[in-house]
Amino acid sequence: MIYDTVVIGGGPAGLAASIKAREEGLNVLLLDEKDYLGGILPQCIHPGFGLHYFKEDLTGPEFAHRLIEKLEDMGVEKRLTATVLDITVEGDKKKVKYVSPEGLESVATKSIIYASGARERHRFELGIVGDRVAGIFTAGEAQTLMDIYGVMPGKEVVIVGSGDVGLIMARRFALEGARVKAVVELMPYPGGLARNIVQCLQDFSIPLYLSHRVLEIRGRKRVEGVKIAKVDDNLESLPGTEFDMPCDTVIISAGLIPRIKLLKKLGVEMDANTGGPMVDENLETSISGIFVAGNALLINDLVDYVVEQGEIAALSAKKYVEGSLQPSRRIRIRAEGNLRFVVPQYVSGKRDVILYGRVKKPQEGAIFKFREIGEERRYPVVKPSEMFKIKLRVERIPSNIRELTLEVK
Repeated sequence: MIYDTVVIGGGPAGLAASIKAREEGLNVLLLDEKDYLGGILPQCIHPGFGLHYFKEDLTGPEFAHRLIEKLEDMGVEKRLTATVLDITVEGDKKKVKYVSPEGLESVATKSIIYASGARERHRFELGIVGDRVAGIFTAGEAQTLMDIYGVMPGKEVVIVGSGDVGLIMARRFALEGARVKAVVELMPYPGGLARNIVQCLQDFSIPLYLSHRVLEIRGRKRVEGVKIAKVDDNLESLPGTEFDMPCDTVIISAGLIPRIKLLKKLGVEMDANTGGPMVDENLETSISGIFVAGNALLINDLVDYVVEQGEIAALSAKKYVEGSLQPSRRIRIRAEGNLRFVVPQYVSGKRDVILYGRVKKPQEGAIFKFREIGEERRYPVVKPSEMFKIKLRVERIPSNIRELTLEVK
């Protein structure tokens, strides 16, 4: 049997892609390595999900349940506890090899939607020295322990990094009676959304140390404390500013990295700025018939964007299977100035396209400008923690152009 599309990953992007592909009449197989669907949503018991997509304020489990219920009602074929080991491509033929409790299997498919999500950075990537003692967790690990298994990881907590997950976990620990000693952020500005700074830190009187770094984790069998220092404008530790902070738990919340190991193995063209693959407006990679959505493409700040990308990938997969997907890798979109990245990196110039992106540092009175065509967008404030969306209108793109540069002034 040859599937029309195999969706790798059962998080919000994979669920949305599977549902939309099935609605479009495709024969779909969904693979996920966990024994339950939803990705990280089931462990995100806080509200704030679905405001754009469902027009309601939902918790993570509620958001996931709605997608899973629809998936089940549509009879989408799925394999859980299925870890994908390899993807092979020979011309238009693609095979996905995976292992599950039923053994090693290989399935043939016409297209692939890669929605494997992201992984967390660990302490060694941050240069934090110290022994491998108990009490060190990534934010996602701590969240899983607390919200899936009901296990309290610690009582006196230091959180490294002020991304949204770290901020939410600071509040979660406080609600469960733990003492959150500090959130330590390397940059001179918070890494999470403004609403989370207020709701998760300020409302609970949790200290936020900006321009600080955790140098060392100390302890014998269990974490006993951390060594913290202030950093300069070059993010280097300032001598004489070190101080110790006792704690029994350290939570690492230093950002996410797209899980794209199998795509790298295939030789898919990558973007060093996003950590994910280069794609066109169809979310198709440099290998025809392989599409990417969600945090495997770029780290999103809203699940609504993740679902939106899953649906775009599914519609593109349908066109590919039907043979009606026109190549669109013609105009290169480049990010310059205060821009960290823009996705998609290629557009056709034949239709309107939504561009996602992030800035490198906070900026007031930002002017987004397409250099070659002079079109501008103005934003009162932009922050690295908040992803922006810009609509590039087809009528503004000259027919002979080969490159567009988006910059922030």
